[in-house]
Amino acid sequence: MTAMSISDVLEILRNGVVEIEGLLPWSSNYAFLVRVCEGPTEVGAVYKPRRGERPLWDFPQGTLCQRELMAFLVSEALGWHLVPPTVLRDAQHGPGTIQFFIDHDPEHHYFKIEGDKTYEPQLKRMALLDLIINNADRKAGHVLLEESQDHDHPGRIWGIDHGICFHSDPKLRTVIWEFAGTPLPPELTADMVLLRERLNNPDDELALAARPLLAPAEIRALDRRLGDLIERTTFPQPGAGRHYPWPPV
Repeated sequence: MTAMSISDVLEILRNGVVEIEGLLPWSSNYAFLVRVCEGPTEVGAVYKPRRGERPLWDFPQGTLCQRELMAFLVSEALGWHLVPPTVLRDAQHGPGTIQFFIDHDPEHHYFKIEGDKTYEPQLKRMALLDLIINNADRKAGHVLLEESQDHDHPGRIWGIDHGICFHSDPKLRTVIWEFAGTPLPPELTADMVLLRERLNNPDDELALAARPLLAPAEIRALDRRLGDLIERTTFPQPGAGRHYPWPPV
């Protein structure tokens, strides 16, 4: 990621001039590669307008961009920083999310690093994030590896495409099951406790941000999932039914 801080990137994404570079053809919904410029500074980003969202039978129309933003807010509130900086704003094709673009090799996805101990701490957080937000579509290609310039440290892992998350019904479909049944790190449980406290404080900025983004039933379900995970000592096993996304990459 850029040497700028997350707050600096968010400032540019919120207030900069959006210039469309082109359509991303592999996306299931309309997504545009853009540049966002503020003065002499510019960053690459992905713009997903609300009106370009493909209708789904189980998610309310026009809410996918809101879920994308909420996934970023949850990741930041946990202190895990797994989702690229994301804002919800108006641009050429109407309101939608604008998310910082992660420079990566699309062939170097989750299946290329599965089981690699180098990335295990980051992947444990991502697996747990998917459980918290009830991610219905964690494909291998939604796990990006930003290569590190420091050979003594692993590349940073990022998760993208969180439009179909936070449903009030169980919807979890993910390729990251390598930690099922293994101990849940207590420091990650402590992070979830703090997140739950913030969501249950009506005056907290995270709770205030969640209300226009998710339905009340979805916020209650998020609280229940957090409560269940906080009580656990191990990562859950896959449940009955379909628990992998298709296609898996």
